[in-house]
Amino acid sequence: MKYAHLVWAALLRSKTRTLLTLLSVVAAFLLFGMLDSVRVAFSSGNNDAAAKRMVTMSRLSITQMLPLSLDAQIRAVPGIKQSAYAVWFGGIYRDPKNFFVNYGVSPEFMDLYPEFKLPTAQKKAWLADRRGAVVGEALAKRFGWKIGDTIPLQATIFPTNGSNDWQFELRGIYTIDDPKLKGQENALFFHWTYFNEANDYVKGRVGWFIIEPSNISQSDRVAHAIDRLSENSDHETKTQSEAAFGQSMIKQFADIGAIVSAIMGAVFFTLLLLTGNTMAQAVRERIPELAVLKTIGFSNRSVLWLVLCESTLLVTLGGLLGLVLAAMIVPAVGAASGGMVQLPGVGMQTWGLGIALMLCIGLVVGLLPALRGMRLNIVDALAGR
Repeated sequence: MKYAHLVWAALLRSKTRTLLTLLSVVAAFLLFGMLDSVRVAFSSGNNDAAAKRMVTMSRLSITQMLPLSLDAQIRAVPGIKQSAYAVWFGGIYRDPKNFFVNYGVSPEFMDLYPEFKLPTAQKKAWLADRRGAVVGEALAKRFGWKIGDTIPLQATIFPTNGSNDWQFELRGIYTIDDPKLKGQENALFFHWTYFNEANDYVKGRVGWFIIEPSNISQSDRVAHAIDRLSENSDHETKTQSEAAFGQSMIKQFADIGAIVSAIMGAVFFTLLLLTGNTMAQAVRERIPELAVLKTIGFSNRSVLWLVLCESTLLVTLGGLLGLVLAAMIVPAVGAASGGMVQLPGVGMQTWGLGIALMLCIGLVVGLLPALRGMRLNIVDALAGR
């Protein structure tokens, strides 16, 4: 662009104001990059294995448990390769801040999760021990656990013999090769049979069933067949993909997409006001200069584009810096959390949306000042009127 030097000169006219505005844009797009990574992490499926699995839960809520008798009926449905079941336990290790996932599961559970690499000897030891448990490598490292340790958990829902104290023996430590799934190493699994025998209140009930269909293309038919098993009963079910099930569990606590959208809406609205005020003030100070440009032959359209390019360049520079910082920080957050927080990074979808926002914001905040510069009268501008 042959007028690039004029655009740069305009931006550097007030270096302090430009720098502060640029930092505001950087902060806004840094926040956007990180929050959009969170949104993508909670709204996308995890892996190919997960895409093949379905989950059957209560139609009412994940908190409504289902009878174990459904297990045999589900296994008899044509088109099912294998199935397992699990129950949410919600135990706490020493302190509530030490939260991690802990489930009571059926013996077939690990077979449905081939991404969980558990040594054969450890799997046999786990299956042979009524109080046995397996944990992810990241969780074991977090608390310094090793095979043979006793892990005490405090129940928050299910007491045993009038006490909240549960004891588990660590018999296996599984690993996950895919770095994107390392967050799933922060989990503990123990036997549902132990849970069923030892807890004081709930007997013969499970939280959900995990199903792998023989043919993924038949998933819808299998899901409808499973749900028909309990139709018009007091425990009607809803069968869906594992990804959809995970999102429904998250929404029990909060709608991540709505929260992220609300925060970013507030941030970008504030950014519009800030950069809009900056551009309006910058153009107001340069009215005589714009009049001189018109005097020496610049057209109204040229003046319009100079101002629009100035605002767009300012926002784009800040936005790109913000997204680059986000791309550097997001992986660091996952590493610092020891695997507890696994974000997919700043992906192409986030970059594309971010660049579109930069251009839109740049054009919007520069439009009114640009129109003012385009329409100014040379004589009145030079006379200071």
